[in-house]
Amino acid sequence: MEKQRGSFTNKLGFVLAAAGSAVGLGNLWRFPYLAAKYGGGIFLLVYIVLAVTFGFALMVTEIAIGRKTHLSAVGAYAALDKRFGFIGYLSSIVPFIITPYYCVIGGWVLKYFTVFLTNQVAEAAGDEFFTGFITQPAAPVIFFVIYAGATALVVMMGVEKGIEKASRVMMPLLIVLTVVIAVFSVAQPGAMEGLIYYLKPDFGRFSATTVLAAMGQLFYSMSLAMGIMITYGSYMKKETHLEKSVRQIELFDTGIAFMAGLMIIPAVFAFSGGSEEALGKGPSLMFVTLPKVFNSMKFGTVIGAVFFLLVLFAALTSSISLMETLVSILMDKLGWKRRKASIVTAVYLLAVGIPVSLGFGVWDFIAPMGMSLLDFFDFLSNSVLMPIVAFLTCIFIGFVVKPETIIEEAEVNGELKSKKFYKVMIKYIAPVCLVAILIFAVMEAMGAIAV
Repeated sequence: MEKQRGSFTNKLGFVLAAAGSAVGLGNLWRFPYLAAKYGGGIFLLVYIVLAVTFGFALMVTEIAIGRKTHLSAVGAYAALDKRFGFIGYLSSIVPFIITPYYCVIGGWVLKYFTVFLTNQVAEAAGDEFFTGFITQPAAPVIFFVIYAGATALVVMMGVEKGIEKASRVMMPLLIVLTVVIAVFSVAQPGAMEGLIYYLKPDFGRFSATTVLAAMGQLFYSMSLAMGIMITYGSYMKKETHLEKSVRQIELFDTGIAFMAGLMIIPAVFAFSGGSEEALGKGPSLMFVTLPKVFNSMKFGTVIGAVFFLLVLFAALTSSISLMETLVSILMDKLGWKRRKASIVTAVYLLAVGIPVSLGFGVWDFIAPMGMSLLDFFDFLSNSVLMPIVAFLTCIFIGFVVKPETIIEEAEVNGELKSKKFYKVMIKYIAPVCLVAILIFAVMEAMGAIAV
């Protein structure tokens, strides 16, 4: 079985594919609005510190588990200790929840790309355009199906032919487009105030909420605690240096998030004056505010089309990794061929994703805990299950199989330079932080529901 398992051809293929998983809507859609909401520079500083400490330890752990066992998450934990196989099943639930609604958002991105491509920027800048689109009975479903189909096609082609080749093209292009649009945004009149807001930490705005929000973003952005990095680790060759690869993935992920902030926050100041209302748009910042920004720009239609192409690429690399995780689980547990597992997974995406897509329109009466279906699935996966999975993983590695198991795997072809730091982080610091994330997220959600 191990000989038949796919693998990435080399270190570059692995890093680009794993970075493609980490870089997605979390970076380009979620990070900028959180940075705007939580004080700009201080949020950025806290996030970077957490990425190189907390995020580093968890990513090393998950990739090492995958490479050591050559299994996806659903079997990897049991391979290390049968008593704790339930963690693998719990982590595998997360991508089954996330993938359908992620593809729904990907469909929205595809819609906006076509809007700008067909020169409808003025319409997209209207106050009701986004709401009007997502509440329609057919259009959002059609774009979701197209997006999910494209994702399934790449995954069906396999690790080397599909995922690695797609990432080799998408990731470098993503970086180039990000830099170009960020430079354009910063160069606009009035953008300097936004640049200062984004880059200069205001320690007066530092709080526990800032730290916990940054931690939550770290999970979402770096594809942690959902089985993805374990799956990708299972495809990683022994000669690939694990620690260096993790550092490079973090650099890709944090760099793209940083550039996304440069694209969006200075532009909000330039075209909306940087008001609290403009900065507090939250999740709708990209879909509602940015079309107004592009509509005010010279060549805004072209710039907007390029921007949403960039977001589409980022979303695809992440949805590909999510679906690959599902396919890998079915292949490992049921012994299915890739083609059969991919088709069944695609049918599942449609069965769950269509109701989620309709949850803002004709099926909006379905509102668990007072939330839309998309918001509920997002809360359940990101705010509840992911912190629980990461906490259990830390306890499992820290006190059952011991950190030395991970360190040994990481040092197959070179020393893990941060091994002392790793032991302290995985055994003591990370579990405490994860419990704090879970409590904060649940309290925040309950507070939102009460309102």
